[in-house]
Amino acid sequence: MDDFAREILKDMALEEIAPKAQKRSPVDHWTPAVLLERAAYLKKMARYGDGSAGETLRDYPQHAAMLLFKDRDGDAEMHEGCAFLFIVLAGTATLLTGGTLTRPRKVGTGEMHGDTIESGMRQELKQGEIAHVPAGVPHQFLVAGEKSVACFVVKIQEAG
Repeated sequence: MDDFAREILKDMALEEIAPKAQKRSPVDHWTPAVLLERAAYLKKMARYGDGSAGETLRDYPQHAAMLLFKDRDGDAEMHEGCAFLFIVLAGTATLLTGGTLTRPRKVGTGEMHGDTIESGMRQELKQGEIAHVPAGVPHQFLVAGEKSVACFVVKIQEAG
């Protein structure tokens, strides 16, 4: 390299000659098509398990974005420090909330599961509908017959 070329390169900023690293957007964005494609994969996993499959799309400091698929009734659950926002992407289910867990068992810190819920309220959920379950409220998805449900879920850690 001759002296002239060295002088030119010395004056150029490195970012002008090196490929730029792609910056990660501070905004996460999932289209319905992408979520439903992932739900189809979870459906296959659920078929070989207990009828339920889920995945965490992204963890954040005080909440998590998740995807859930169910084609059978799930366990009744209660989370002491977390609220849930369920957004139904496809299918239908009954959301049973409130009441008391039957045969409760501790499965993690602040998390209890049970067989079902006694004296709870039933609400039908279908595509496009949203349900918010506050922290400490028992909840259970009931899926009838050949039906299934896929939900985008926001798990919200509440300050305690």
